[in-house]
Amino acid sequence: MNPPKAGVIVFTGSSSIRFWETLANDMKPLEVINRGFGGSQIADVNEYASRIIIPYRPRAVVLYAGDNDLSWPWSKTPERVFRDFKQFVEIIHAQLPETWIYYISIKPSILRWSNWEKLKKTNELIAGYISTQPRAQFIDIDGPMLDTQGKPRAELFRWDGLHLNAKGYALWTSIIKPVLLSRFEGTN
Repeated sequence: MNPPKAGVIVFTGSSSIRFWETLANDMKPLEVINRGFGGSQIADVNEYASRIIIPYRPRAVVLYAGDNDLSWPWSKTPERVFRDFKQFVEIIHAQLPETWIYYISIKPSILRWSNWEKLKKTNELIAGYISTQPRAQFIDIDGPMLDTQGKPRAELFRWDGLHLNAKGYALWTSIIKPVLLSRFEGTN
């Protein structure tokens, strides 16, 4: 009934985006919409891009996905997740060549800590690819989410050890918002 105007920034991906209930306010003055959906993998975002991204004609897409892909029961390889991400870039840039793509690195979490090596390898593959792509940028949130012993900071997570709480989202905002503002501030 009241679609957002073209040129918004679309945040999409898994429940880490879906549960970001303060996203629109956190990113002000940037106009953003939340199109995250729980349990999603990068291949799911690819499948639904024509419904949840393309119609908005966004100036940028911020993607957080890959965490579910690498975890049970799917347990894809880092290389497979990387291929799915490359396909995501191709889908977006085929229809929206001027749109920027931002990928939020797969976060370290308490629940999925045993998978951390696979998650890190996937982040490295995606970051390497993004460095070769015009209109794409990797946003690394890993370091700030780890404590001095190199483990996930418990105070950033909900009771489940996977999803972020208000402190976790405040941290993400402090990292992601300046990246977006550096490119889009004053262009709304």
